Order: sequence, then structure tokens, then C-alpha cells
Amino acid sequence: PHRTELYEDPPLGCWPIVYSPDYNITFMGLEKLHPFDAGKWGKIINFLKEEKLIADDLIVPAREATDEDLLVVHTRRYLNKLKWSFVVATITEIPPVAFLPNFIVQRKVLKPLRTQTGGTIMAGKLAVDRGWAINVGGGFHHCSSDKGGGFCAYADITLAIKFLFERVQGVSRATIIDLDAHQGNGHERDFMDDPRVYIMDAYNRYIYPGDGFAKRAIKRKVELEWGTEDTEYLQKVQTHVEGALNEFKPDIVVYNAGTDILDGDPLGGLAISPQGIVKRDELVFRAARSRGVPVLMVTSGGYQKRTARIIADSILNLHSLGLLGRQQPACALGSPSLDQMVRDSAKDFSNLS
Repeated sequence: PHRTELYEDPPLGCWPIVYSPDYNITFMGLEKLHPFDAGKWGKIINFLKEEKLIADDLIVPAREATDEDLLVVHTRRYLNKLKWSFVVATITEIPPVAFLPNFIVQRKVLKPLRTQTGGTIMAGKLAVDRGWAINVGGGFHHCSSDKGGGFCAYADITLAIKFLFERVQGVSRATIIDLDAHQGNGHERDFMDDPRVYIMDAYNRYIYPGDGFAKRAIKRKVELEWGTEDTEYLQKVQTHVEGALNEFKPDIVVYNAGTDILDGDPLGGLAISPQGIVKRDELVFRAARSRGVPVLMVTSGGYQKRTARIIADSILNLHSLGLLGRQQPACALGSPSLDQMVRDSAKDFSNLS
């Protein structure tokens, strides 16, 4: 297959954290008509910069997915439909978008989503190369090859996995761990009869999309009640993530880390605390990293202003616990301490033996 620009290797000094300022949707206040915080991606990066975890020149700049990239999964018919503003208005759930000329919709709404999609595809390759990667955006799990919905216009999770299957040697099995509050019906429809992909999905059983057909693709279904709280939630996540990874040995884990499980989320209907979210991400990374399986995290849904801070806190927590591997550049964090270097070389040695 052709070389895509999305798979060009970033400088080795970069963290496998993918982002572009183009992720953020800002247009005449239209973005305020949807409960989604359309600037949350930039806020996450700003928090991480304030904490001195990253700097602009140390993150991987996302590139926009082209039509050619998108056609790896999407039908031409579906991509053509996005040339109608009213279709995009329906998918993004922002009705006034229907009345805008399509060239504006392309530039102000779809380009940010295409750039986040390119970011997820790039992060897939990075995860395989570096052991982990985080796309600060993406996670459009309601979109499948020929249908968008729920703010999701491109099937970035399906794309990232198909790109890996087609273009990266040694990747032929994937596990999706979808912990957004909503059922991930897009990737479920795309991988319905594909034995190479194992899907675990934990979601509020009473909310959107309630896609009974797509549920047939879920290998581990965790249906949650309204108002589920930390203790029960974390226990279920722990049990099922471990179970999923014991049952099927993947070459990559795609982790859809939606923060709409947060207590008070207007759409999610669950009651998880900020600490619960940080702990959840830690459980998933621990389970994957301890088995030596690369993990790609996307941020997905989260409809409150405070979710950006929680995602940043979670990434800082993963780093402080050493769950982000040793790919980070020394320049970003000062030199590693001597005992850290000794520990790392011991770890490398035990990996070899």
C-alpha cells in the first residue's frame, strides 16, 4: 500500500502524544450550542505544559487525514454525504450548521475532526513503536464506515486499527477497550464479524445509542445502571479488562477513555469522581503495560468544563507511576536520576532474558 504521510516517523525526541491546535472547534459561538467543550483538547495540552510535562516541540503534531486515508474505511458515498451541511448538522448535533455554506462547515467543523482522526491513525503507529501513545483528541466511536452520529463524523478507531493491520508488520490482532459512558456502536458495526478484533465495552445501558445490532460485536459487555459510583465501577473495569486481556492476546490495545462517566455529566448519567477516572486509566494502562501490549489512548466524550483538567491529571498520574514507559526524551524532564537508570537497565535486562 502507498506510504501515507500519517506514518512518517516523528523525531525520536518527541513524546508519543499527538495534538494540533487545529483540533479545536471555534466558530462564532456555534460550538457553544453543543454540550461538548469544543476547546477541551487545547486545554489539556495547556495543563500539561503548565506542569512542565511537555513543551510544544516535544509533542507530535497531528496531520489531517486525507480522502485517500479516510477511504481505507469509509465509503465514497458517505464522504460525499458530508458535503451537505444538513448531514453534518445532524451528525454533530449542532442544528444551525445546516444553514452554513458547506465550505465553511468543511473548514470550521470537519477539518478539526479530520485532523483528530489523522492524529489517532498516527498514534496507532507510535504506540506500536514506543509502547504507548495518546491522541489528545479522537475517539469518535459512534461513526462507522457509512454512517456518522453522536458528534462523530469519521471512524478514527476503525481507521487506526485497519491502518495497523494493513501497513505494520506483526500487528494482526487488536483489542478495543471502550470506557466512554456510551456504547461504541461505530467500531462495533465495522468489526462485527472480524475475529481479529476483540471488543470490551462498558456503558450506561439506558442512554444513546442503544444499538442492539452493534451489541452483537461486543465480546465483553458491561452494562451499567444510572448513577453507578466509583467502587462498583472500578471493580467491574478491573475484572473485565484483566479478563479481556487474558482471553484474547492482542498486538495493540485501543483504549477509548471517555470522561463522560464523570458525576454530573449531562449525557453520561453515571457518577464517577475525578479520582475514579484517574484510577480507571491507571488500571487499563497497568493491565496492558504489564503484558507488554502497546496501548493507544484516545479521549472521546466528556461534556463538562472540568474534564480537560481531569484528563491532564490522569496523564500526569500515568507518568508519575512510570506507566508511560521510558520513551520520554531526557530534555523534557531533566536527566533521569542514576538509580532510575539502573532500574531501567535492570528492566531491559529482564525483558531480554
